[in-house]
Amino acid sequence: MLHELNNLPQGILQLEAHELTTALAGPSLIHLPGRRPEPLFVSVLMHGNETVGWDAVRHLLARYEGGKSLPRAMSLFIGNIAAAAEGLRRLPGQPDYNRVWPGSEEADSEESRMMAQIVEIMRPRHPFASIDVHNNTGFNPHYACVNRLDTTFLHLALLFGRTVVYFLRPKGVQSMAFAELCPAVTLECGKVGQAYGATHADQFLDACLHLSLHPQHPVSAQDIDLFHTVARVTVLPDVTIGFVAGQGEIIFESDLDRMNFQELPAGTPLGRINGSAPVDLLDVRDERGREVASDYFTFKEGLLCLRRPVMPSMLTKDTNVIRQDCLCYLMERYGAHLKDAK
Repeated sequence: MLHELNNLPQGILQLEAHELTTALAGPSLIHLPGRRPEPLFVSVLMHGNETVGWDAVRHLLARYEGGKSLPRAMSLFIGNIAAAAEGLRRLPGQPDYNRVWPGSEEADSEESRMMAQIVEIMRPRHPFASIDVHNNTGFNPHYACVNRLDTTFLHLALLFGRTVVYFLRPKGVQSMAFAELCPAVTLECGKVGQAYGATHADQFLDACLHLSLHPQHPVSAQDIDLFHTVARVTVLPDVTIGFVAGQGEIIFESDLDRMNFQELPAGTPLGRINGSAPVDLLDVRDERGREVASDYFTFKEGLLCLRRPVMPSMLTKDTNVIRQDCLCYLMERYGAHLKDAK
């Protein structure tokens, strides 16, 4: 499935994400030379409806003569262009491209073998850093994610912004696979269509191309807002959901996504439940994979409420995303753990 190239196809930088199938035969790994040989690895369109990465990269490369005069080599992976052509996260029957990298808990597939192939292609190239670029669907600040409390990873994330999320689940994500090779971050660049998302990602990638080394000094707690993802919340497949009364067994709050990155007190309602208790409707897993719904949610007077103070991220009102990915992640502040960074 993987197509490996040593130059950009003619005219590709003029194409929108949904047009890439006219220039590429499928998922493509494109190696571009630069003055410093250790490449910056950049992955875009892991989800076909998250176009910010491609928009940022094509504007960046256009400034460098179509990738012919880069200050550092770049290896660019353009992922699910078939889904991008349809404006979808993934096509029916496809696995999630950002859940099948080495270390995944998903079943073996052509896609998982392709991702393993990419890692092995990049290993002898000694990548300088890895950047995976995403949009999200709810109201969230721009932030970077890391999978290791490592000084170099944290400094790379801080180059994007002071809000940083550390997570260990879900498994099989691109940044976790590349963390074995180099400092790796995932960028979350706001909602699709917001121009600043592409501009911010473009500026960050350009800064990475100009780095000669990674800072080694410890990150100061006053320079970072560090959060730790403690649980992932999904709605069970046979449970109906909605945002208007009468639409489902769980009717979520109409402003649900405005709770993202808000430190919510115990008792905060997320929605109204018709029937069963929340532990019968939600699957909530901590970073060890244990079911912990009853630790975080409770049922009060027909409302789905938080049992303990928590900060959510990636709450969304897009029911397709809720079904294909999750309802949200739950986080805690993690600044006291900065001393653990190596």
